[in-house]
Order: sequence, then C-alpha cells, then structure tokens
Amino acid sequence: MAIFHIISKRFCNQALNDSKPYLFPSQFQLQSIRTLLLHSDSKSVKLHRHSDADAGIIQINMDRPEAKNALGKDMLRGLLNSFEAVSTDPAANVLMICSSVSRVFCAGADLKERLTMNVSEVRATVNSLRSTFSFLEALQIPTIAVIEGAALGGGLEMALSCDLRICGEDAKLALPETGLAVIPGAGGTQRLPRLVGKSIAKELIFTGRKISARDALSIGLINYCTPVGEAYSKALEVARDINQKGPVAIRMAKRAINEGLEVNMDSALGVEEDCYEQTLHTNDRLEGLAAFAEKRKPVYTGN
Repeated sequence: MAIFHIISKRFCNQALNDSKPYLFPSQFQLQSIRTLLLHSDSKSVKLHRHSDADAGIIQINMDRPEAKNALGKDMLRGLLNSFEAVSTDPAANVLMICSSVSRVFCAGADLKERLTMNVSEVRATVNSLRSTFSFLEALQIPTIAVIEGAALGGGLEMALSCDLRICGEDAKLALPETGLAVIPGAGGTQRLPRLVGKSIAKELIFTGRKISARDALSIGLINYCTPVGEAYSKALEVARDINQKGPVAIRMAKRAINEGLEVNMDSALGVEEDCYEQTLHTNDRLEGLAAFAEKRKPVYTGN
C-alpha cells in the first residue's frame, strides 16, 4: 500500500505546476462543530480534523465557488495532498468529502483550463485525476461523499471512488463526457457498472443524462437521499456511528470486502480469514468483550 501511495503521488504531481503552499490560519466553523484546521497546498481545498467526541472524523471541503469546484490543477493538487495527509494519519477513522459551495459538489473537469492544453497535457491531467481517485479509493478508512447539488463528470467519479455517497434530494448526478466526444477517464467507466450494473451504467454513460438523487438511490448509486440541505447532517451521523467502532475492525472489513470482490469465492474467504486474524491480536477486541460483559460502551484506541 505504501509503495502504491508513493507511486501515485509522484505520477499525479507530474501534471501539476509547483506553487507556494497556502496556509489557512483561521478555524473553520460549521454549525456548532469545532474543528482543528490542518494545512493544504491548495487554496481550493481545506482539510479539517474534528475534535472532542468527534475526534477521528476528518473532513475535506472543496471551496472554489468561481468555478463550481471544477477540478483544475490547484484543486487536484490540494485533493491529492489532503488524501495523502489522511493516509498517514494514525488517528483518522473516517473521511467526509464535502463542498463549501452552495448547490454544487463538483462540476467536473475545468474545461476552461482544458482548452489551453495540448494533447499530451490533457493526457497527463486525466491520468493524474485517475490516479488521485484510485489513491482515494485505496484509503484504508471509510470515505463518504457528501453531495448537495451537482456532481458531474469528474465530480461524480470522485464520489464513485468513495465507499458511501449521501445526497440531498436536489442533487443531480451525471457522466456527460460523451457529449464532449470523450469518455469518463477517471474511473467512471469501471466504477459505475460495479455499483449499478453494466446495462444501467452503459445507458447513463452513452446518453450522459443527469439523474436525480431519488433515481440514484433507486439504482444503488447512492446510500441515502435526504431533504435538501441535510446531506451533511446525515453523513456526520453515519461518520459518528463508524467512528465508535473498532478502528482496526473497520479497516479490515473494508479490505475484506474490496479485495474479496476481485477474486473467486474460495480466495475471497481466504482474504476474510486473513483480515479476521488481524483483529484477533488487538487490545480493542478484548475491550469489546469486556465492555459487553460490563454492560458499558467500549472505548477503542485502534490498538
């Protein structure tokens, strides 16, 4: 895994211009939740660690309102650096990817930036997007895309790379690339059919049509459809639920599911056995049994 992360970061950075890092000294306020601000090398991406009872929940906010969170080089750099920070944080238990821009999650590729590129630059940028989203998908902790408004093209491909997707009912989701005479190139042609099936994925990609959150829920593309403006609250509820479970168990459950689906059943059961073995030698397993016997909530440490 560590080797994959190093290769991915080097590959992604080939298409990104160097720039001085932006620091965010002020603390992000969202409702009554207090968060601690971490640093990111992008002015468009902000990374926060929740504190107190929510310690272990990490939140990434995309904040590029002038471009509807389009995935330009600065945004991509910020996302990659943020994902890398999460991957090396031993205290991280669950990641939420959100938007600070009203009525949009992510509008996809930055087409204005794309217009200035030659073929080799476009190829490198799309490869960087694909590799960045694979990095996201490979994170050991659960990831949740929190979608209010539009998730189009690369924005939906990023959400597809997450473990869970939670949408407000006004969300619109689409892979419209064929309308621009290209195809989804950051994993959309592979992750969408794995979620919704080959036939539905083909129809959505061939036509590029937008679907509502309710329709997305009905085909298994998202996990929850909430009233408008309540996707974040639902995602935080789910994140808190995950955060209370044994961290090693959560990581091993994700690994068992992801790796098991790529092999035959006999091999998959071997993956499950190996992952279960990893939980047997933890203090948290003993804490869970003790808490059950003592009729109290367990206090897990990830050890």
